[in-house]
Amino acid sequence: MKHQKIGARQIALAAVLTAIVVVLQVIANFVQPIPGVSITFVLVPVVIGAALLGEWAGAWLGFAFGVVVLVSGGATAFLTIHPLGTVVTVLVKGCCAGLAAGLIYRLLEKYNPYVAVLAASFICPVVNTGLFFAGCRLFFWETIREWGVQAGFENTFVFMVLGLAGINFLIELGINLLLSPIILRLIRQGRKQE
Repeated sequence: MKHQKIGARQIALAAVLTAIVVVLQVIANFVQPIPGVSITFVLVPVVIGAALLGEWAGAWLGFAFGVVVLVSGGATAFLTIHPLGTVVTVLVKGCCAGLAAGLIYRLLEKYNPYVAVLAASFICPVVNTGLFFAGCRLFFWETIREWGVQAGFENTFVFMVLGLAGINFLIELGINLLLSPIILRLIRQGRKQE
């Protein structure tokens, strides 16, 4: 793996993408087109940063996403149940989603940039939601089981998919895949600036 020299341009781009992540996540906390479903566009700049600046920038942007979720009250229901579990889950899922997007992009870019962007756009929400489910199983299972029963679900996993995060995941995945041509164009534009 060759190491890229980090310059002022890369630092500035990382700062701008971090600001975009913060703003998009704050907006997502207030916009719920479907009651109880928070939709976020945050994973788009995470994928762009991971592709343009590398997997560690993707991890940073995912971490910033997690911090904003925690600070802005996006995880309040979970913080009251298991504070440490909430912090671990939210930060790890964000970091790993950005890291995975950067790794998959780097692996596939040399073969086909469009496939690399599609794969990174796909893997980012998959890892984010998958690790959310893992954190729920590890830290919040009994509470989520109770929520599911209250909502009329007998199977806790079905409740997690249909009532807790499945709709969010599908919408976020769709947004990422739908915007992947734009993401590729932004990446190409960013590369021209280097």
